[in-house]
Amino acid sequence: MVHSFLSTIGKAIKSVNPGDVRVMAERTVHVGLMASTEDRLNQMWFWLAPVGISDAKRQQLAALVHPMGPRVPEMPPVPAHLDLELWEEGLPKPPHAFYFYRDDPARTVAEILAGREELGLPLSRRFLAFRPAVSEKIVSSICNENVVFAVTTSLPNLIPSFISLPWVVGEFASDTAFLTMNQLRMAFLLAGAHDRPIGYREQKAQVAGVIAGAFGWRAIAREVISKIPFGGGVVGKAAVSYAGTWVVGRSLEKLYRSGANLSSGEQKSAYSDGLERGRNVAQKLLEAFRSAKKG
Repeated sequence: MVHSFLSTIGKAIKSVNPGDVRVMAERTVHVGLMASTEDRLNQMWFWLAPVGISDAKRQQLAALVHPMGPRVPEMPPVPAHLDLELWEEGLPKPPHAFYFYRDDPARTVAEILAGREELGLPLSRRFLAFRPAVSEKIVSSICNENVVFAVTTSLPNLIPSFISLPWVVGEFASDTAFLTMNQLRMAFLLAGAHDRPIGYREQKAQVAGVIAGAFGWRAIAREVISKIPFGGGVVGKAAVSYAGTWVVGRSLEKLYRSGANLSSGEQKSAYSDGLERGRNVAQKLLEAFRSAKKG
């Protein structure tokens, strides 16, 4: 049993390369700002570089944020290539640019992440305004992937033929291997999103926590499934896989954001929340698969 577990964990570790996450997170992102007045330009700047960050951090951001207008003579030239343009709401912007909604900055973040998903991680690493939304997206996406895995490996005959799931077979045919792989990837992504060092050595405590949790997750799943009021089977298995990953994600997010761990009460609350979320995702997924199969 121990040998089998270690073999499973070894496969999971070999499957996740933190270097790939590091490259994505450290991508340089140049942001252009267009406003009608200097005051509006300053509002956009302080949204990206809020009061309270260090002088060193502010200088780093100043090298990445470029006023496009209004311009003053002492300003350095705007780079020929900008990865992202933010325009004051109401100005006639080009199609590739995004509006900065002064009274609803969360909408600004949501529209950027929807339109330029590949910029989410490097933007979050550098700009605090993006971290809550990017962290939520990372955790939810990994949890959803685990639900898809739990459902598709439990009911392979239900999966429509047009869906390609290469990770269901081979070395990822083990629940423990897949969940461990995904939770390790989540740990690296969350570290990247919070401007923390990324890697097995750099995150050894968090990696150890993920591996320790992997040892008992299947036994816990079997015990909890029988007690879930909304039923066992595939929905219960999927809900537990979601809940376990949700707790790990919420724990890592709080650790990287504030340096503190979840309290016992917060862990229980997160697990309960994760079970409900996982149940809803699994049920919707099953309904979609059944509809597609009939069609």
